[in-house]
Amino acid sequence: MRRVIFNQKGGVGKSTITCNLAAINAVEGRRTLVIDLDVQGNSTQYLLGRKVTESDKTIALFFKDSLSISLFGGNNANSGLENIIHETPFPNLFVLPSHPELEPLQGRLESRFKIFKLKEALEKLQGFDDIYIDTPPILNFYSQSALIAAQKCLIPFDCDTFAREALYTLMHAIAEVRADHNQSLEVEGIIVNQYQKQANLPRQLVEELIAEGLPVLTSMISPSVKVRESHSVSQPLVHYKPYHKLTDEFRALYAEIQSK
Repeated sequence: MRRVIFNQKGGVGKSTITCNLAAINAVEGRRTLVIDLDVQGNSTQYLLGRKVTESDKTIALFFKDSLSISLFGGNNANSGLENIIHETPFPNLFVLPSHPELEPLQGRLESRFKIFKLKEALEKLQGFDDIYIDTPPILNFYSQSALIAAQKCLIPFDCDTFAREALYTLMHAIAEVRADHNQSLEVEGIIVNQYQKQANLPRQLVEELIAEGLPVLTSMISPSVKVRESHSVSQPLVHYKPYHKLTDEFRALYAEIQSK
């Protein structure tokens, strides 16, 4: 299964949700790959414990190679994904790192219409049960590539009025990608993050979204300092605090998604 975690609004927990769901998936015995398409590289640092350097093999190398055409008309022989995947310290969990070079590459990739390259490469990639794709907080070349390559889409949502307005725009953007490029893409659910169930506004917003028929998942993620702590030690919660309440919430979220 290929899942993309996407929202055009920043600060909604995309990388945290991506890495924690992927880590639980790996703990469950499934060979799991995280692809980090966000130039900030938060998922990369969360899982590897460091930012990548220019000498590392990253997703930027894959896209750069897709621009290189041999004299015989074929793609560069190194343009697959197999050789740029990194092991993490956690069993069954791998990452394809991001790199700042993604930013200057974007214009060239768009002009050469390389929007389907990631999908083509992932369809050929073997050896993984599930793939989780972290995206930049904007509908750009990389997030569109991810939406085209994915089968399911998860949408993180934080409970404020601005996030609600952005959600409607986001759903429309996903519908356009589905209609134009990927008819099998399914919005798997909206993940309510930083949910304070005792506060009136978050509860009201969630109830209204459900009443409107939006696919809000019942498992919600509470705010907790443990998230920042797990970032600082580069350990997803299932490894850092396996018996914490927040870890249980992520496990419940994972189980709900798997049951669909």
